[in-house]
Amino acid sequence: MNDSRKTQELFGQVAAKAVETVTVWADANQRVLREIVEFSTATAKEGVRLYAELQQTAIEALRDSQATAARWQGAWSDGAKDPVQACQRVLLDGVEGTQKVFKLLEGQAQAFTRAAERLQTSAEQAGKGIQETYTAVVTRVKDVYAQN
Repeated sequence: MNDSRKTQELFGQVAAKAVETVTVWADANQRVLREIVEFSTATAKEGVRLYAELQQTAIEALRDSQATAARWQGAWSDGAKDPVQACQRVLLDGVEGTQKVFKLLEGQAQAFTRAAERLQTSAEQAGKGIQETYTAVVTRVKDVYAQN
């Protein structure tokens, strides 16, 4: 009888530890999933923010190109009166247009850089949260099995 009771107690302890271990892992999985969802949400928000910024820049570039085309049209009609000044105006507009293109490209590169930096920060936070979760799981599981 005594052996039967010890076996039942041992089985009860093993079952209790197994249930507690499963509970610890379920909680950890929930925390990790929350970190992943938060990172995915931050990534989606960053993608939308970057798209909006690039779209705004493209709209500004389109407006500038339309204004430049209108000035060039005026320059060609005035070109018959003073061809030298018309050529100078077209040349200056070309240089200004090139500068604007480079500024546009620089602005887009900066937008990508800022987006990448924000994504890196989000990824680091998610990674840190996941690492802390698993460190806590290991500690908790060790505690569960260290108990007699």
